[in-house]
Amino acid sequence: MPPHQVLSAGSLVLGIGSFAAVIYLAVQRLGWGKHPGRLPPGPPGHWLFGNTPPTSYAYRYYTELAANYGPVFTMRYGSHRVCVITGHQAATDIMVKQSHKLIDRPRYVAAGEIISAGMRTLLTRAGDRLRRLRSSLHAALQPQSSAKYEPIQMHNALNYILDLLDDPDKHLDHARRYAASVIMTVTYGKTTPTSYSDPEVKRIEQVAARLGSALRPGAYLVDTYPFLKYIPGFTSELERYHEEEIGLYRHQVEEVKQRQAKNEVDSCFVTYLMEQQEQSGLSDDELAYLAGSMFGAGSDTTGGVLGFLTMASARYPEAQRRVQAQLDAVVGRDRLPTFADQDKLPEVWAYIEELYRWRPVVPSGISHSATQDIIWKDYVIPAGTEVVGCHWAIGRDPEVFPDGETFNPARWLDEKGRLKDDLKFFNWGFGRRICPGQHLADRSVFINTALVLWAFDISEDLKHPINTLGIMDGALAHPEPFVARFKPRVANLREKIASYRDSME
Repeated sequence: MPPHQVLSAGSLVLGIGSFAAVIYLAVQRLGWGKHPGRLPPGPPGHWLFGNTPPTSYAYRYYTELAANYGPVFTMRYGSHRVCVITGHQAATDIMVKQSHKLIDRPRYVAAGEIISAGMRTLLTRAGDRLRRLRSSLHAALQPQSSAKYEPIQMHNALNYILDLLDDPDKHLDHARRYAASVIMTVTYGKTTPTSYSDPEVKRIEQVAARLGSALRPGAYLVDTYPFLKYIPGFTSELERYHEEEIGLYRHQVEEVKQRQAKNEVDSCFVTYLMEQQEQSGLSDDELAYLAGSMFGAGSDTTGGVLGFLTMASARYPEAQRRVQAQLDAVVGRDRLPTFADQDKLPEVWAYIEELYRWRPVVPSGISHSATQDIIWKDYVIPAGTEVVGCHWAIGRDPEVFPDGETFNPARWLDEKGRLKDDLKFFNWGFGRRICPGQHLADRSVFINTALVLWAFDISEDLKHPINTLGIMDGALAHPEPFVARFKPRVANLREKIASYRDSME
């Protein structure tokens, strides 16, 4: 065969091969021919590379897309499919009723594999390790166990009231101090730090901030192209974060062991884990990570909620007064509200439910991964698809939560003033991946909401208007700094707190 014919034949083979490769990639990326149903529709993207990930405030972007593409839509990043749930009924049908198909997490290379070394419960893939980690968490944080932490929560909630009384301008710092103090005592048996600037607390908060940043879509290129983790030096920053994180967690556990040897530590989560370590099968590093990540998650979430409690109270005084009217009727102003009042204060619980809906703890949600095909209406969400329940959008579903940007706790109450039992928001997640610390967190939010609204009238400073959409961008929601005024509404507030403390001792 003449040379030019050989060249032409070779070029033809190469062209056919290239075309076949492109078709194969397209089939893999678009899911053609795999499923009898079709994917939920979504915004158009590049035929090969797909959609561009949101670079900031993903939950706002998803909410905008929902207006055009409905309560369930699909996005594609290269070969990776993401199905976003933005409707309340769709979340119930998919995330709750089919939760057994969504127990897995997608692959988080930066946050999960490198920073956390696969040991952070929040991001752990389905399997034996997840079962062991969650089993230990559930045993320590189930409702009956969480009740024993109420004295710790009450003690620190009283500190929070005094902090607001003494230095109201630093109300966000005081909220974070409360959250850090409670979870530090629950996790490591430590006494309350003197301030939120305590170096130890700052280090753990830095760890939480790094995690939140790493979970933002598109934050690290290695999540889009996982092979990059094998290139020497490419992930050195993430590897350094892990070494600092695991070193901190190991140090915290070692301190507990040393204090335990001297009988200088009360029973806490770490002492429980050490007692049960052989039975649970946790390695030393898994134990350290379980405790450390519990601190990071517990502190970060509750601190944010308390900040939004102040924001909502200042901007919606009528809603604040409704709660205060019930507090005055049930508790009065001569004694403090306590955990014993929980069942008699539906207005407080409605306020909390609305806080969760209005400013959800994890506005974009934490992604799940489908382990089986999920059928929803005429659509199929294929196995292996990343599924995101967008809490922000779900809480603004106009069919369930009309006028969603307005803070309106009354939407949670029936005509008799009782909490509705047919209305739910998924603040703490879905199904088998629901946050195991939700009962502890709910108790913290309850006692602080009751005490703060009992103790103060909270108002906006008209010279410094509050931007209610001033929210830091990250996996967890925190308000940007804002000004609020705290006016005591209880006579002799400091003395009443001191008297109550004396009665606790």
